[in-house]
Amino acid sequence: MSSDSSNILEMQHISKSFAGVHALRDVSFTCRRAKVHALVGENGAGKSTLIKILAGAYQADSGEIIFKGQRYTSFSARQAIAVGIGIIYQEFNLVPYMTVAENIFLGREPHNRVGIVDTRRMIEETDAVIKRLGLSLSGNEQVNNLTVAGQQMVEIAKALATRADLIVMDEPSAILAGHELENLFAIIRSLIEAGVTIVYISHRLNEVFEIADDVTVLKDGQVVSTQAIAELSRARLIQMMVGRPLSEVFPPNTRARGSAVLTAEGISTESLPHPASLTLYEGEILGISGMVGAGRTEVARALFGADRLRSGRITIKGATIMPRSPQQAMKAGLALVPEDRKSQGLFLEQSIRNNITLTSLQRLTRLFVIQRKRETESIERAQHDLGISMASPALEVQYLSGGNQQKVVLAKWLETSPAVIIMDEPTRGVDVGTKFEIYQIMRRLTERGVAILMISSELPEILGMSDRILVMHSGQIVAELVRHQATEERIIELATTGESPEQTTA
Repeated sequence: MSSDSSNILEMQHISKSFAGVHALRDVSFTCRRAKVHALVGENGAGKSTLIKILAGAYQADSGEIIFKGQRYTSFSARQAIAVGIGIIYQEFNLVPYMTVAENIFLGREPHNRVGIVDTRRMIEETDAVIKRLGLSLSGNEQVNNLTVAGQQMVEIAKALATRADLIVMDEPSAILAGHELENLFAIIRSLIEAGVTIVYISHRLNEVFEIADDVTVLKDGQVVSTQAIAELSRARLIQMMVGRPLSEVFPPNTRARGSAVLTAEGISTESLPHPASLTLYEGEILGISGMVGAGRTEVARALFGADRLRSGRITIKGATIMPRSPQQAMKAGLALVPEDRKSQGLFLEQSIRNNITLTSLQRLTRLFVIQRKRETESIERAQHDLGISMASPALEVQYLSGGNQQKVVLAKWLETSPAVIIMDEPTRGVDVGTKFEIYQIMRRLTERGVAILMISSELPEILGMSDRILVMHSGQIVAELVRHQATEERIIELATTGESPEQTTA
């Protein structure tokens, strides 16, 4: 069977098992030259295994790879690089205390006639690649002095420096936002114009529709479909990924809202200079939308006592509080699931058990000794109620998937029986299937009367989960919308300009 010359890559009938468990089953995956091909699916769908076979990290049990017209039964990692395949993993593979040039040429340094590393040539070639990408970097810069976005650009430069014709980007936007993401997309488009092919792996479907030409959906180690993105709707793509229609992804609110549980009147902090006011009711989800830097997280930090109030008043269940620390906010009935769970919500090198029970040690301790039976009961309850997938509670939490880590953060706070949960980007970095589970958990909580303040950058999430929506612009709440008033267009207009031609108050 001859390969199509318009295709740079064909992976045909690839299968791979680990200890008898099928990770991939008869997968065929084809990429057109100079196009962006998105690879999507839930965690465990087989995306990483497929890419590691392409990278030479794994050997397939069966199948073959056709790359640039040449057939291979397998690659070694060195072969993959040599033929023109570059992989940019989500976890960067950089040496922080080396320069940009040294990282880009690590393991393949050019040498002069007497066998000494030719530093000048290395920097010149690095600067040429950086110029091609339109980046404001220097080959002499030390990597640990760069931003995360800058480090990602170094990874892209590494791939180009090896003359890669196909670059795989694994969750490239997980740590980017705003202009950094726009810069990434601009670079991807310039690479496509230069004839490079991109395989783009992401859980963020908005990005898939913005940047991709084609998309392949994997589920349970098999290909569900490969289609041109122009032929798909968001609803159809989600249905292929999770096996259920979009209408079922966002569970409806079946509970009438109760009385006001939290009221903030004119609160301000050093990082939130414009006074903000809001009311949150029992059994509802109040969404906060806005552009990055609009002040959404600053509102959460003010409510939770992470930033000291300069003005205003907070009332929880009729009692006025002035939280000077998160501990005081916790005692008043607040919980915060932070935007960055790894640095702010978890102790990554501690066990799942320790992370979940961190907030309830006083309740679980008797005479300064943790009551292991009660602790185990708490862990088992959290695992059952939240669907946390773990081999053992003793496992370090860093080894869980993003979705399971998020469930552990939530489990920790549920141990405090909060009246209000602030959830900042509740589904960032989790796959579509786990998003559905988190949405169900949120609705179960509201049915019990818990009030949720949800901050999200994803408009479908804001529209699908919120009972009311606050829109922020330049540090101020500029509108309050009830659910039936809200549309993506209206929210974007308010978030970007602070104004709407329509009446915006609920």
